[in-house]
Amino acid sequence: MDAPKVARRQRTFLAPIWLAMIAVIALGVASLALYSRATTTTIVLVRHAEKQLGTIEDPPLTQEGDERAQHLARLFGESATVGKVQAIYATATRRAQATAAPLAARLGLTVVTANEAPAALARRVRRENHGGVALIVGHSNTIPAIAAALSARPDMPSMSEEDFGTIYIVSVPDLGRASILRLTY
Repeated sequence: MDAPKVARRQRTFLAPIWLAMIAVIALGVASLALYSRATTTTIVLVRHAEKQLGTIEDPPLTQEGDERAQHLARLFGESATVGKVQAIYATATRRAQATAAPLAARLGLTVVTANEAPAALARRVRRENHGGVALIVGHSNTIPAIAAALSARPDMPSMSEEDFGTIYIVSVPDLGRASILRLTY
């Protein structure tokens, strides 16, 4: 006579529960890792300083414009490690380059020439300065568009031709919505 076979009872009904618990734990660990790596990129937007009026296509800054550029350098030119401007972007125009030059000299940076469309420039600056602080010197028709692209806000007010002292500080977190602070100098 044959020996009786040992009957084994399988508990397959617990497998979905264990798999669900493992998936929840893995998702929690991944979320925690993503959250701990999240940071905020800060981008300062300014229009070039006062330009000389006339018939020249690419005019230089006026004396008042030179003074405003120096004021901008004093305002953001601290070389402290916290909150230091790490990159400066400006269009290729003489007035934008001259506005950025005193700050770049004070911080020992090179001004990066940026002639992309506003949305493309916003993406580039976020990508190249992730988690840092960057400054963009633009024009009355580009600064509001860059701020809108960075913040996903279509309601940015336009800048007038006489507005040379407005600063937008846009904080763009990896998680959540961007915030904008508008100042004058």
